[in-house]
Amino acid sequence: MLYNPPHFRENDRAVLVAHIARAAFATLVTQGADGPIVSHLPMLMRPDPAPGGALIGHVARANPQWRASDLERPALAIFMGPHAYVSPSWYPGKPEHGRVVPTWNYGVVHVTGRLVVLDDPDAVLDIVERLTNVHEAGFEHPWKVSDAPADFVRAQLKGIVGLRLEITAIEGKMKLSQNRAAADRAGVVAGLESCDEPASAALAGAMRETGSGG
Repeated sequence: MLYNPPHFRENDRAVLVAHIARAAFATLVTQGADGPIVSHLPMLMRPDPAPGGALIGHVARANPQWRASDLERPALAIFMGPHAYVSPSWYPGKPEHGRVVPTWNYGVVHVTGRLVVLDDPDAVLDIVERLTNVHEAGFEHPWKVSDAPADFVRAQLKGIVGLRLEITAIEGKMKLSQNRAAADRAGVVAGLESCDEPASAALAGAMRETGSGG
């Protein structure tokens, strides 16, 4: 269960899907006989075949998660977005009354569903091609799976197993200072933009996009 106060809760599915596409990289958590099993992997959202859509990805065949997980229990994919420390010194009220404390702002989406293991070579190839096409799209000369010799690709596919997470629920939490006054939110954005860190700049952009940055 995600602790998700109402002022941070994001219910717009389009926003959640866009967050998943931007984050692209998931923490996949399943349950096994000895407790939680965790992998970190790129996952891509598809509008089918499950009614709520599905995530696809793959893991190494040597990774025990696909064998050891209880597939009758829900799996969880976590997509972490921009996050950064928020200094109390960025709030305009700090010099006046000092009643401010540090916090951490972030965006995250939790996707819950039924995990399906795909060990058919054609199904695994389809997943690899879809992931590759998405992540190569921004390059001037995108690499395609078909650029490699077919026998080499088939040999490589033997080392991985496909996964499909059939979605039953998506929950988003965007903790972007919505619980603060407008002046405080503007101060946080300015503070983040003053930091020489890509993550801070990305978080400031997210706050502006959502109207949390003044």
